[in-house]
Amino acid sequence: MGTRSSDTGKSDAPSNRRRTVPALLGLTLLGVLLPGTGFIAGGRRKLGTFILAVTLGLVGLGLYVGLTRRDEVLAATVVPSRLLATSVLIGVVALMWILVIIASHRSLRPATAGPGGRAVGALLVGLLCFAIAAPATIGVQNVLAQRDLVQDVFAAQGESKSATRPSVVNEKDPWEDKPRLNLLLLGGDDEPGRPGVRTDTVIVASIDTKTGNTALISMPRQLTFMPFPKDSPLHKFYPNGFGKEGLSLEGRLEWMLTAMYQNIPDKHPGILGPSDNEGADVLKQSVGEATGLKLDYYLQVNLKGFAELVDALGGITVNVNERVAMGGVSSANIPPPAWIEPGPNQHLSGPKALWFARGRYGANDDQRQIRQRCAIKAIVDAADPRTLVTKYQAIAKAGQKTLRTDIPQELLPALVQLALKVKSGTVSNVNLDVSKLRLKYLHPDYEGLRETVQKALAEPAPVASTPSKSASTPSKSPSPTRKPTATKTPSAPTQNLADTCAYHPEGDQPN
Repeated sequence: MGTRSSDTGKSDAPSNRRRTVPALLGLTLLGVLLPGTGFIAGGRRKLGTFILAVTLGLVGLGLYVGLTRRDEVLAATVVPSRLLATSVLIGVVALMWILVIIASHRSLRPATAGPGGRAVGALLVGLLCFAIAAPATIGVQNVLAQRDLVQDVFAAQGESKSATRPSVVNEKDPWEDKPRLNLLLLGGDDEPGRPGVRTDTVIVASIDTKTGNTALISMPRQLTFMPFPKDSPLHKFYPNGFGKEGLSLEGRLEWMLTAMYQNIPDKHPGILGPSDNEGADVLKQSVGEATGLKLDYYLQVNLKGFAELVDALGGITVNVNERVAMGGVSSANIPPPAWIEPGPNQHLSGPKALWFARGRYGANDDQRQIRQRCAIKAIVDAADPRTLVTKYQAIAKAGQKTLRTDIPQELLPALVQLALKVKSGTVSNVNLDVSKLRLKYLHPDYEGLRETVQKALAEPAPVASTPSKSASTPSKSPSPTRKPTATKTPSAPTQNLADTCAYHPEGDQPN
């Protein structure tokens, strides 16, 4: 009898018997790129046409969604239920694709193929299946890692306690009546064997919700008499700010900004209301009053986990404009055992990046604050799509150990879209005139600080200047004792962070 009709689903056509091994392998590969074509070539035309139509339809739908519904796709990356559904979808598509490869190859393979041809075909099919299964597995693991990160770090609005964050989130358009989003970035030095937590890094990030342009305001950690809003319960205890007159420098350490996170909740537990992080709520109120900004949310980084996060990103690249100590104690005149030497485009591992951000020996607070802002910029630059795809599980794991926040899950979709604007926008530094505002002495000029901040935010975002030839070319022998660039305060209220973090060889420092 002749061969069965293609409609029966059987494949025993004479053309299969005459097909050479190279042709068989080529058609198998084509069936991977265009699922369904292998069945068509093998004689199972209805089945092949159906699979091909479904494949083209899915590809077309994917392109349409990617080109016209990008916002919805981005929103799905931070919604736990959608992430779970996405992981299942990836697994199902990968499994169906593998089954189609195997079945179409069997449809193409001639019944009279010799052992060698069968072995080569089986090897090719195995490799193709692995080529699909491996990235699909990584994709599922990354999606589930993202889901764990979102659930562990970002609680739903009704599942966490905060005395200072907005009580209602407009999920449809959170920025409708909010021209700026103000975030408090905290770096805590908690570590084993050290009592309490000192927030040596306190930075306000004020983000223009329309453009993504961001202004960073670094608060000196030695600020005293930090104010509180008049409607805050803490104002009646500290009407003149958090501090005491007549204390020695050593005594004042417990009344400085760096100590407020730990000391105020210890002295007045629960005073601001139910909270999962009383220290952060205290700082949001006080730093907000000092800067004249309403701080919406905080993002706290455990500096001991900072190194792990940097390593998960594969390191960061920074310009080093002065020697940075890796250890050492200035007050005891104990020199550091090692230094990060000056130079452009230095790739730092996690531990070195941590020292770059917080090294104190021989440096003042202004220098450390500039390095911290540059480290933040370097992390943003390092988080490119390729790195996120290939190393996301490690990044998510580090993030779970490192991050703490009161940003609710409901706000995350809008924050993802805003983050894209920030990445393509301008990040600038608000320069605080330390001597004029008396920010390192008793009774700092907070009124002047507020005026400086308001003036800076009202100005157009600064544009990065094109570095001169001398600024982009490292000097042959950078001097380890040259004056650091951080001690110079530009006359403009803001300065583009790209300029601040650029490499400035000796003799070519910015004004």
